[in-house]
Amino acid sequence: MLSEKTIQIIKSTVPVLEKHGIDITKRFYQLLFTKHPELLNIFNHANQKQGRQQTALANAVYAAAQYIDKLETIIPVVKQIGHKHRSLGVKAEYYPIVGENLLAAIKDVLGDLATDEILQAWAEAYGVIADAFIGVEAEFYKQAEQQQGGWEGFRAFKVDRKVKESDVITSFYLVPQDGNAIAGFEPGQYISVKVDIPGEKNTHIRQYSLSDAPGKSYYRISVKREDGNQDQPAGKVSVYLHEQVEQGDILFLSAPAGDFVLDQKDARPVVLISGGVGLTPLVSMLNTLVETNPNRQVTFIHAAQNGQVHAMREHVEELARQHSQLSVHWCYDKPTDYDRATNAFHKEGYVDISTLEQMVPSKDVSFYFCGPTPFMKALYHTLKEYGIAEADIHFEFFGPADSL
Repeated sequence: MLSEKTIQIIKSTVPVLEKHGIDITKRFYQLLFTKHPELLNIFNHANQKQGRQQTALANAVYAAAQYIDKLETIIPVVKQIGHKHRSLGVKAEYYPIVGENLLAAIKDVLGDLATDEILQAWAEAYGVIADAFIGVEAEFYKQAEQQQGGWEGFRAFKVDRKVKESDVITSFYLVPQDGNAIAGFEPGQYISVKVDIPGEKNTHIRQYSLSDAPGKSYYRISVKREDGNQDQPAGKVSVYLHEQVEQGDILFLSAPAGDFVLDQKDARPVVLISGGVGLTPLVSMLNTLVETNPNRQVTFIHAAQNGQVHAMREHVEELARQHSQLSVHWCYDKPTDYDRATNAFHKEGYVDISTLEQMVPSKDVSFYFCGPTPFMKALYHTLKEYGIAEADIHFEFFGPADSL
């Protein structure tokens, strides 16, 4: 337990962290990777270059300072990050390294403002927070390894099939090389894929949502090829998977993880809303619902630029033909002439309140959504304006958690 004096010192640094938090986390990662370049085999380099990881860590440190006297408040966030850490292979022995470099970064950025008293208080607080993460992650490692079909670390899987879903999304059906059983998962969860790309110095790990229902003899991931633009670099792993990985090749996977999962005990209608490749965890939820609870009313809304990049459309429409309780709707913001000529979509534009009024059966429903961050931010505020309770809003970020 932290002393009252330590708690008050930590709380006094909240305004400073709000102002300088990202500068501190940028410096932290510079120090960390300079002293421990081996950790570059775990971290997503693209998220580093785009500043997403630094922002996520700054938000986490800020939240920890705000709630240092009520750490139980941030346990859900600890568990969310803990899932990602277990999936990546983050171990307990990394935490002292992180603490040492975080304190050094605070000192470097704040200079004389970071007094010995403040640094000592943060060292104590970090120890308590680190223990919370270590405890949560230890339990996750135990569950991943000891569950039926589970395993420790990364396991070899063979690409059984490679299926093009759209101009930019391809699915990979993965079966265990050893022929043994695989771990179950909750619809909405993800796995980590570890690859060694020829010509690359470091191993790369990426997390991909499982895009089919559990209970199969395979895992399926559906990967969008990220070719990059002036604002962000090309995705090294996604391009590698699309261009170089073929049927019969081997990929290394961690056991399924994640806290964005379908509540299958809730009998109310459910609305699944996706943007772009964000449909992958929601298709897993959809497939699960029609297989295990076909009487539950489901509304599936997908937003895409147009039909050329709309993956799994035929599959979802076929499900709708087979299940009267399922209604599907497509929103294209840049429909092609072919889309217009064939009535391939239900609304031109974005998912807004008018969309919800037209397509959602009532406000007493549970919403799940995933997609690009701008899409999710807009949708979150739309749902709040529409009058949906916070408890009925569930979402997943691809990559470091942002704020909606």
